[in-house]
Amino acid sequence: MKKFLRVLTLVSLFLLSVAPLAQTTASAQDAATLNLSLGTEPPTLDPALATDSTSGSIIRNVFEGLTHNNHGEIEPGVAESWEESEDGLTWTFTLRQDSTWSNGDPVTANDFEFSWKRALNPETASQYASILYPIAGAEEFNSGEGEEDAVGVTAVDDYTLEVTLNNPTPYFLELTSFYTYMPVHQATVEADSTGWAAEAGETYVTNGAFNLDTWNHNSDLVLAKNAEYWDADNVALETVNIQIIEQESTANAEFQAGNLDYLGTPYGTVSLDSIDMYRANEELNTVPYAAIYWYKLNTTDELMQNVNLRKALSLAIDRQGLIDNVIKGGQLPALGVVPPTIEGFEEDRGYMQDAAFDEANEYLALAMEELGISDPSEITVNISINDSEAHSTIAQFIQSGWATNLGINAEIDSTEWQVYLDRLNVLDYQVGRMGWIADFNDAISFLDMYRTADTGNNDTGWENEEYKNLIDESAAEEDPAARTQMLLDAEAIFMEEMPVIPVYYYTSNYVIQDHVQNLEPDALGNVSLKDVSVSAE
Repeated sequence: MKKFLRVLTLVSLFLLSVAPLAQTTASAQDAATLNLSLGTEPPTLDPALATDSTSGSIIRNVFEGLTHNNHGEIEPGVAESWEESEDGLTWTFTLRQDSTWSNGDPVTANDFEFSWKRALNPETASQYASILYPIAGAEEFNSGEGEEDAVGVTAVDDYTLEVTLNNPTPYFLELTSFYTYMPVHQATVEADSTGWAAEAGETYVTNGAFNLDTWNHNSDLVLAKNAEYWDADNVALETVNIQIIEQESTANAEFQAGNLDYLGTPYGTVSLDSIDMYRANEELNTVPYAAIYWYKLNTTDELMQNVNLRKALSLAIDRQGLIDNVIKGGQLPALGVVPPTIEGFEEDRGYMQDAAFDEANEYLALAMEELGISDPSEITVNISINDSEAHSTIAQFIQSGWATNLGINAEIDSTEWQVYLDRLNVLDYQVGRMGWIADFNDAISFLDMYRTADTGNNDTGWENEEYKNLIDESAAEEDPAARTQMLLDAEAIFMEEMPVIPVYYYTSNYVIQDHVQNLEPDALGNVSLKDVSVSAE
């Protein structure tokens, strides 16, 4: 959940010295109301355009795809049943006839065909279009080399959707629960292709368990139970209040005052200055998390195009020191791209050592010779981050390490989240922090975005023909062991060329008020609010 792509704000070094934002305590809370927070404004609430976990945390609960991912178990969503052909190339989904849009229109197979082809249309400029590439003709249409009619998704009738794949895809059913695969209301989108998802209200037509009732930009959002949702009888919450609280310390103060019911992915974070207290009080919960914190490198930059400099920067980071002294959440040093929560990647692959300062300086010497630089102090690297106490603290730790261990200079710049995403997308940076959560439980979720320089969410300018061929061959390989080996070989190439510096693998740390039930992030960092209930106190 991209870019991260996806927003992965972690920890704070600031004291909890702020007054509560609201006075609604847990004891006075309505049993049908849940109070949450986000660290930033969602950049978009359009399923085709979203790339980050903040946007996804809303989209996943106001839209619904063909299926619903319940902690790794794929359950019926809009589709009540499905069939896979013997050769694994054709999927036929039968849609339920009681699924409706928030304006009362029925949700049909035509909505899915329109929505998937819209995401693939080059004019939509979806950075996540590549997640639809398992579908026959999808990549060709998205790249401008094929026709829309050749895309293998067809509404056979109002309630039957047929999908043809390029190759048998073991995780395809899981993909159908991801937000890029979620439907949008065709008439609404065609009436205002850019503004329909910009505000709450009648123009934001959705089909999920909740409606977007209110959106006060940069302040708060309110989700209201969708009474017309096909499974409304099993949705306990009536209202979800979501405050936008940029400072991690402020959000933790709100939780401790009883004004927030939960802090953790994707709704806020446990700050550094409170994590030890939560742990001592046995309030801290930790669950596995298929996610990585990494520093992307702009390989088209004059300095960053040098692979030896990229390796020097990576080897000169003391990851365990960062974990022990700064973020303190039980994370693991990332010495590869794919987290050990993914099958086939559980063991250390031996790509590099953490805090290998001597080796880092050997690579730096090679880089300086190639760049015509005589002294490390002549090198200045710019670290770009999005606004966050946590990311600033992490960047300062790495900045200090590079100065001490390599003798180079580093500067840090910070920008608002949407501006930051735009900068990375157009390669307006040297070193840029980002987090990435698996979109589905497979190593390809971490590797496929680097298939080509133009692949959405690449953001590095890097590509490698051998790497691309391995990714492509893995898509057609039906033997699981052989496929895993191809992905391991691809990761090895990636780590040798180092267009991204892996920093650490996440753990999901969260705290929750006692009166909240069934709220736990899954291994992909997702929360299904339709399953949550709150007891009155």
